[in-house]
Amino acid sequence: MRRVFLLITALIVAGAFRCAAAGTQQGDWTLYKSDGRDYVTVDNVARFYSLPQVRVADGEFQLSGGARSLRGRSHSVEFFINNLKFNLSYPVIECDGHLCMSRMDLTKVVEPVMRPGKIKDTGRIDTVVLDAGHGGHDMGAASPFGYEKDFALDVVVRARLLFLAAGFKVVLTRSNDTFITLYDRVKIANAQKNALFISVHFNAGGAGTGLETYTLAPRGVPSMAADGPSITDLTPCPGHQNDAENIALATATHAAMVVRSKMWDRGIKRARFVVIRDITIPGVLVEGGFQTNMVDAKVIALPAYRQQMAASLLQAVQNYRRAVGGYAAPPSTIPPRSTPAPAPAPIPPPPMETTTPEAEEPKVETPTAAKE
Repeated sequence: MRRVFLLITALIVAGAFRCAAAGTQQGDWTLYKSDGRDYVTVDNVARFYSLPQVRVADGEFQLSGGARSLRGRSHSVEFFINNLKFNLSYPVIECDGHLCMSRMDLTKVVEPVMRPGKIKDTGRIDTVVLDAGHGGHDMGAASPFGYEKDFALDVVVRARLLFLAAGFKVVLTRSNDTFITLYDRVKIANAQKNALFISVHFNAGGAGTGLETYTLAPRGVPSMAADGPSITDLTPCPGHQNDAENIALATATHAAMVVRSKMWDRGIKRARFVVIRDITIPGVLVEGGFQTNMVDAKVIALPAYRQQMAASLLQAVQNYRRAVGGYAAPPSTIPPRSTPAPAPAPIPPPPMETTTPEAEEPKVETPTAAKE
């Protein structure tokens, strides 16, 4: 029975970062408690992953070694792994003069990204379920150039041809301008074996710009979107059995889109949208730009951009299959963005006792006595 550490506390009030007066030693790890959560120092992380170059200044840190790097800053959830942006569930905090990261983020975000080959029981992947968001009377986001439902379908149709040519079996939740309920989309996905799920959308919201990739929020951590009143941080979801695979797939997908696109990197986020929370296969939801931003909207309207998105999805699935097949995470080809600062590498969590409730254990193998 897998067990996942539940976190029952509300969001930290800005500035109120309270830690135990002194850390607790658990083997080679120094652990701190804050608001019921376990934290580990970035110094421990650097040692575990053999990242010898450690720079800490003005509340910011960067750990690096060879092509790998990790970067973050105090009081922020922005976190970069090999120049790819992630949004942590909890901010980096300061404890007893040390910068620390939550053990949940190390276990659920960093470890699967750093060592995808350690994810257990992934099996072979030969099928891809492509989900074009919206459809029929549900137009989705709109711009002067068209509707989200049409652009999403176009990406999916283009991607289907690429996947078929690469030898994959492809299942579409819709192949025309038809309205399909969220729950019917889930049923289609759950009927597939040896499969991955990718839902394609385009964003809306003020002057927002850039690319986002969503994966299911692990049980016990806050969602980064509105999921409906019946869903809480502690609600168990079918998709939680694939927490490790989900973040590994999100990493491959987001990296492929960011590398090929000149759009802003808004990062990998977590939510409990129906189509990623109720599926029993690994899945992600991508937002390929903002329809409400005229710069983004003009790009989205270009067939060449949508073809590029389709190619990114194929590359993502191919990279994911290689990664979970036991290969180490390859060095990133993503160049640092001018702002926020460069980006970093990945890191795992320590063996330790916890007083928080427990549910299922993640598939990710966390560090034990032996270091690799």
